[in-house]
Amino acid sequence: MKKPCPCGLPEPYPDCCGRFHRGDQHAPTAERLMRSRYCAFAVGDPGYLLDTWHPDTRPKRLRLDPAQEWTRLEILGRTGGSLLQNDGTVEFRAHYRYQGHDEAQHENSRFVREDGRWYYVDAL
Repeated sequence: MKKPCPCGLPEPYPDCCGRFHRGDQHAPTAERLMRSRYCAFAVGDPGYLLDTWHPDTRPKRLRLDPAQEWTRLEILGRTGGSLLQNDGTVEFRAHYRYQGHDEAQHENSRFVREDGRWYYVDAL
């Protein structure tokens, strides 16, 4: 049996977030974009993170710390962000291990859809 995607959904990475990371498809909802961005942290893909960050708030570069191991994602809530909407939020808790300590990042992220693509804007 194949290992589930790091984003927490049961599909294996190549069929789940891997298709977004490869550019085969764009995430259809704000939550799927958030999951795929978490997964990009987990697999070490800063290019995808920058590509899905809204140009108005995107940093010029992004360096991931290879010592930070992302271990689990919890979706705590969402507003909007569906197939038929153009904005939404996703509240989540991202668990990670760093220097032998278990930590978590809690955030309520804001997303917008422009020209059919979802982008991460910022944290509320």
